[in-house]
Amino acid sequence: MILDRYLVKQFWPVYFIAISMFVLLLCLIDLFANLTRYLNYEVPMNQILLISAYFVPKSISYATPISLLFAAAYVLGDLYARNELTSIFSSGIPFWRFVMPLIVIGILTSVISFFFQDIVVIPTLKQKNSLSRIALHQQRGESNSDIVIKTRNGQVIYSVDYYDVSSLVLNGISIVEQGENGEFVSLIRAPRAVWNGEYWDLNNALIYSWENGFLRVKPLEPTGAYREHPETFRRNAVDVEDLPVMDAAFLIRDLKNAGLPFVGAQAEFHHRFSFSVASFVVMILSISMGGRFKKNILLMTLSMSLIATVIFYVMEMISMMMAQLGYIPPLVGAWFPILTFIALGLLLLRSAKT
Repeated sequence: MILDRYLVKQFWPVYFIAISMFVLLLCLIDLFANLTRYLNYEVPMNQILLISAYFVPKSISYATPISLLFAAAYVLGDLYARNELTSIFSSGIPFWRFVMPLIVIGILTSVISFFFQDIVVIPTLKQKNSLSRIALHQQRGESNSDIVIKTRNGQVIYSVDYYDVSSLVLNGISIVEQGENGEFVSLIRAPRAVWNGEYWDLNNALIYSWENGFLRVKPLEPTGAYREHPETFRRNAVDVEDLPVMDAAFLIRDLKNAGLPFVGAQAEFHHRFSFSVASFVVMILSISMGGRFKKNILLMTLSMSLIATVIFYVMEMISMMMAQLGYIPPLVGAWFPILTFIALGLLLLRSAKT
């Protein structure tokens, strides 16, 4: 259809200009945020440019939704300001049919951005962070403290005050053993345990257990029964955001099996899917604002679209925070703002001028 091609032809130049500006802005913000440290460590210019180049895909991921918002709102506001939308409506074409190409662009962008995040953004961002840590002499510690881990289907529970990854030593260790029905079997306490390559060697350990209806305590005889690998106690140095979807799913499964906190990781996993739909959400919001104002049309359309999008992102941030803290299910935290604003956008689009 001629009008479809005309609308798309108006949209793409504005979108490419907008995303170029936003990507440049995000890259400059990241550069200047670390510029002082780059200078202090005398990082070569080519290394700085390489780090910034690896940040470009992530900047594109961040800039895509807001660029779609700006382009759609600008094009529709400009068409209405020039009375072109009035002519189109007079010909009997409904507003929802006229903006259908923009809706399709929003859907396609959401699908593409999911795979772009998984295939391009994650590897390049991981490389960028690695190069940045090397250039700025930053190392991620892998020792851990205040650890609680369930193993052997929950029948053995480890509580460790501090795990020293360099010497493979558990300090302040308590081991609770339970029966198949969850009944108490024994409690082992030791000031430290050392990994000898095959099992944990407990030093000066005491074992508490029931004997003839009384809780008895006695020194624990040397045993090689506790063979959980040291990696189990190491701080999780991998974030869900740094992993492809399949690897992130495996990470969450491993966290569950180890009895480690997994709610935050699960929320981020669901957010991976919901964030890609943000492009469709902001497109719906910007389209639904088109043609609603009689004065300062272009300015008001851009302003209201931006305000609606800010509210959406704030709501998404709050719901994700609640999901990570366990107040609401991770699936709800990730998808509630998306579904709410899609419904709101469709409702506004249905009541738009036509």
